[in-house]
Amino acid sequence: MKLVVGLGNPGREYVGTRHNIGYEVVDALAIKLGWVKSVDEFNRLAKVKFDALTLDGTMSSGEKLLMLMPMTFMNLSGRSVQQAASFYQVPPADLMIVLDDIALPCGRIRLRAAGSSGGHNGLKDIERALGTDEYPRLRVGIDPPPARIPQRDYVLGRFGPDQRVALGPAIDRASSAIETWIAKGIVTAMNQFNAAEENKDTSGR
Repeated sequence: MKLVVGLGNPGREYVGTRHNIGYEVVDALAIKLGWVKSVDEFNRLAKVKFDALTLDGTMSSGEKLLMLMPMTFMNLSGRSVQQAASFYQVPPADLMIVLDDIALPCGRIRLRAAGSSGGHNGLKDIERALGTDEYPRLRVGIDPPPARIPQRDYVLGRFGPDQRVALGPAIDRASSAIETWIAKGIVTAMNQFNAAEENKDTSGR
């Protein structure tokens, strides 16, 4: 079984905020796989387990997949992830965390097989709960905060129109990257999708 976790904060007031891009990628993945037709249908069909909204199913390859959106608020994400991973005996290598990243330009994605939290509170708590940072993660760029805007206010704010334009294709690429990771592993997914992102940097697009 693979476990895909989209990080975010629960509640209507956080819908569409930068810190909730992990939720949006999980929604997009479920729609892309044909498990649901819309975000509303995801919310209707999802079960409340492990302090999270969960949706599970089987990929066309036969691989079982559990999607998880922790409802614990960002700083306590590890509690939900640890519960689900422990219940299903999912090793860290079969876990994918999807999160926002202020160090990446909006609309860019980056896969890593392991690494530090980079100051992200959700990753910090997951590392604490699991006792390791050796798990894959997919970062989605949200741009750094503008001058004089505190980071907390920025990540809890909503995307601007130009950012939204960039995010549409990025969310689609992110869901495709997760599919590739499930089917072919993290090295293949990193080689394919990180290289594509780096080519954009060198081409200026």
